[in-house]
Amino acid sequence: MQTIALNNGVEMPLLGLGVFQMSDLAECERAVLTALEAGYRLFDTASLYNNEQAVGQALHKGGVPRSELFITTKMWVQDAGYEQTKKAVALSLKKLQLDYLDLYLIHQPLGDYYGSWRAMEELTKEGKIRAIGVSNFFPEQIVDLIAHNELAPAVNQIEVNPFYQRQAAQRVSDEHQVLTQSWASFAEGKNDLFHNHLLAGIGQKYGKSVAQVVLRWLIQRGIAVIPKSVSKERILENSQVWDFELSADDLQAIATLDTNKSVFFDHRDPETVKWLTSLRYE
Repeated sequence: MQTIALNNGVEMPLLGLGVFQMSDLAECERAVLTALEAGYRLFDTASLYNNEQAVGQALHKGGVPRSELFITTKMWVQDAGYEQTKKAVALSLKKLQLDYLDLYLIHQPLGDYYGSWRAMEELTKEGKIRAIGVSNFFPEQIVDLIAHNELAPAVNQIEVNPFYQRQAAQRVSDEHQVLTQSWASFAEGKNDLFHNHLLAGIGQKYGKSVAQVVLRWLIQRGIAVIPKSVSKERILENSQVWDFELSADDLQAIATLDTNKSVFFDHRDPETVKWLTSLRYE
């Protein structure tokens, strides 16, 4: 599995398993164990997903040395603020059965995330977190956070897929050495992505699936990926993206699919903000 050096020197796998929407804890545990067997070493969860415990159980059973693993989790809005974030990190560590986190992200730019960032900086210095970052931040928020804090985010995890390509956002992050990581790489199948004629045609040239083409497209852009699947076949398929390379013409063709808007919702819409703020994990 290829890795990339974050802005603090920590090596992170470019591909991992995301466990969003794995609410069946037994299923989540099986998926993580399957991925471990397939060679995955990065696993991405969050407080809001309510499955950190299942991920921790699988990691404990999997037998892979901790030094080979890269575990990411995220702080939800209800834990924004200095003191709450410290408690949230401790709780996540307990559920995951870990002594430290490889990457800890602020899940949404809502609430007192500046207080959270101060706590995360301290926890990094204490060795509880190896790298810190953000999720769903827009370019101006990234620049502002960097300007007013000691540590810059190592990662910004945002929606990136063929229909919402985020070229401008990535350029700003690249300028500030913040790695872009994609969530919803497959747009959760919206816009009939898995049957898209253009992507399927590109895949046929290389003997690859639409999913593999999308992941390869992201990786060639320097974007890390965490595709979610509970299927053994798909977990294996998603990992088999290192033996081909898309051409410049392929990349140019995929660029034509961009609609420049989310396939889910607008994070800047006041109603979306109200909804996100109302969500709670158990």
